[in-house]
Amino acid sequence: MKSADRAAGGSTLPLFDELPAAPGWTQIDLLSDLHLAPDTPATLAALERHLRDTPAQAVFLLGDIFEVWVGDDARFDGFEAQCTALLRQAAQRLTLFFMPGNRDFLVGPALLADVGMQGLSDPTVLIAYGQRMLLSHGDALCLDDADYQRFRAEVRGGAWQTAFLAKPLIERKAIARGLRTQSEDRKRGQMPSDWSDLDAAACLDWLAHAGADLLIHGHTHRPATHALAAGKHRVVLSDWDLDGQHGPARAEVLRLSATGLQRLSLV
Repeated sequence: MKSADRAAGGSTLPLFDELPAAPGWTQIDLLSDLHLAPDTPATLAALERHLRDTPAQAVFLLGDIFEVWVGDDARFDGFEAQCTALLRQAAQRLTLFFMPGNRDFLVGPALLADVGMQGLSDPTVLIAYGQRMLLSHGDALCLDDADYQRFRAEVRGGAWQTAFLAKPLIERKAIARGLRTQSEDRKRGQMPSDWSDLDAAACLDWLAHAGADLLIHGHTHRPATHALAAGKHRVVLSDWDLDGQHGPARAEVLRLSATGLQRLSLV
């Protein structure tokens, strides 16, 4: 169900899907920003263990689970096939949800159906345990990064995606490798604290539109809880890195239950 679209703060806000929790969900796990790739075997193994052992009934994957996803036809071979099999196995015992991030926005209906995951629009209001919580990957709210917002608008458009997906798979993978190299070059010497953060006023607009007090998101790699206004907060999910690529090992899940939110470190 989508809440009505309306203007606020001088701009048009997106439509907000609403997802009521199933009655049997006593625990819900939320995670994002694993950036899985062939050179992150330890991080992939940690995800496999968590999906196998978690007591939660539902797991929400809120974007950038993959470092890059060049189209659902990639799922049949190599690393992508390994990830597909892992998620398919997990979906046999869990309810899995997937929200696209800025790295894996090309995850489409073929992968979702093959695995048995349910797709989530960004943003989505999760209604659980008497609360309305707004879920987002977070990149759409990094308004200070005008260049990225223009790029995001282009690649989320149907024309760009149709043209890109029409290219041979080997060419798409080569393009993705080049973009990843450019991204790493830009980040070299930077800390996550140097990256663009979410716009506080825009976060408050979204919360007001959603009728929620809490925004849960990833993207920034800066796990923390921020007060936005009286009674309004945003909770930032942790990124995962157990392969020593970007500093000390870290992997964290945010668990939601009737007693509230709990951060769980898997390190």
